[in-house]
Amino acid sequence: QVQLVESGGGLVQPGGSLRLSCTASEGPLSTYTMAWFRQVPGKEREFVAAIRASGGTTHYLDSVKGRFSISRDKAKSAVNLQMNSLIPEDTAVYYCAAGRPILSAIRTSNMYYYWGQGTQVTVSS
Repeated sequence: QVQLVESGGGLVQPGGSLRLSCTASEGPLSTYTMAWFRQVPGKEREFVAAIRASGGTTHYLDSVKGRFSISRDKAKSAVNLQMNSLIPEDTAVYYCAAGRPILSAIRTSNMYYYWGQGTQVTVSS
């Protein structure tokens, strides 16, 4: 059983940056595709970014391309989400997830086995 813990959320002004991190309580994350999803009240959980276990290719929600960057820190068995040029529409609870989805399902939340508890990101002036 992999337990994921997110950190790095908070309040930031529009145009600012935040860095989210996701670490595992035990075991390496290197064999899993790792992803970030986000959710606002009353809406479904939305795919944000993913990085595959093999090859390390990355995938992004169109609205965050060029602003967000997902990466692995193998030494720390962590996955990071660097978020730049934040806008109010990025406000949500952000969740880290681990799984082994096929490529065509990499954006599908129920393809992921393990989830963190979520961290709040609020973009507001």
